[in-house]
Amino acid sequence: MEILRVEHVSKIYGEGETEVRALDDVSFSMEKGELAAVVGRSGSGKSTLLHILGGVDRPSDGKVLVEGQEVHGRSPKEMAIFRRRKVGLVYQFYNLIPVLNVVENITLPLRLDGQRVNEEHLLKMLEMLGLSDRKKHLPRQLSGGQQQRVSIGRALIHAPALLLCDEPTGNLDQANSQAIMELIKASNRRYRQTTLIVTHDEDIALQTDRIIRMADGRILSDEKIR
Repeated sequence: MEILRVEHVSKIYGEGETEVRALDDVSFSMEKGELAAVVGRSGSGKSTLLHILGGVDRPSDGKVLVEGQEVHGRSPKEMAIFRRRKVGLVYQFYNLIPVLNVVENITLPLRLDGQRVNEEHLLKMLEMLGLSDRKKHLPRQLSGGQQQRVSIGRALIHAPALLLCDEPTGNLDQANSQAIMELIKASNRRYRQTTLIVTHDEDIALQTDRIIRMADGRILSDEKIR
């Protein structure tokens, strides 16, 4: 089942002599349960692509479909609802609410959407995240690796169609980086979570099933490695 389709997406900033083509005619698709990485040097367009897929930015041309529905062309309110319900975003910097504890940060998307928290699912999520004994801790009381686990839980709690991770291990040491990758892979297997990871780390990319390489806003190669 196809979850994501990207059709001839371009993104241009500025015009005339100051024009910058951040994305140039990018097309690919992902099936349910795929785990893929987008790699490339700084300025290759990989983060711009992720922001467009997540509805944070809009393409200059082309279209993005998630579960067969076009992402862009919605009102700001509709776009906010789309991001809350269909896309989970994990960033390099955790973006946790400092006055909310672990459970409150994880369940924030549900509460913003007026949905009831499934306590059984929450407890299973906390167990998978290794945070069962940290439920009432505030972000400042957690390590960097634990904070990133909270951000992953927040992204997964509403079972989004697509999980997008922007350099999710970029702010962590090697041991915590590997622990976070094991968690992402576990959620991918357990929930058949379609997951796209933007990274410059080749070791991280090689742990996925598919590597999309980018340079100068274009896809250079798209290879399934397992």
